[in-house]
Amino acid sequence: MELLLVRHAVAVARSDDLPDPDRPLTDKGVRRFSREVEGLRRLDAGLDDILHSPWLRAAQTARLLSLLADGAILASSNLAAPPGEALLAELAELTDDGRHALVGHEPWLGQLLAWLVTGNAGLGDSLPFKKGGVAWGAGRPRPGAMTLAAMLPPRALRRLELTG
Repeated sequence: MELLLVRHAVAVARSDDLPDPDRPLTDKGVRRFSREVEGLRRLDAGLDDILHSPWLRAAQTARLLSLLADGAILASSNLAAPPGEALLAELAELTDDGRHALVGHEPWLGQLLAWLVTGNAGLGDSLPFKKGGVAWGAGRPRPGAMTLAAMLPPRALRRLELTG
């Protein structure tokens, strides 16, 4: 199995007037992430499906990423919380030979990546995701059982979009 862990694109700033789960992407965030999706396409990063946090900015990012997906795009409340056994159970239901994207938030994506690669979610701070960044892992979605194949910052993905 391959997993692409994707941090949502740039969203409007935090505000007392807007609950955090309701913050949308900025126009700049949409433009930049659309270019990053094109960079992923150039890497032949087709997806079987996408799971995303139900928070608005993650759902909007997943919709932009859906240009690469053949299958379902589904919300998972497990991606709007620290990683745990419930998320692992959800991942276990995905096809073993497929490529799947998970769209979520920091610090939880860094914790998830650290947990899947090292078995220690506490190392997540050492694997920070920039907004729109992607980590590409392979293996079984169990603690310590995945290999980090690539960490792709958004700028690198946008540069790929310009090549070719």
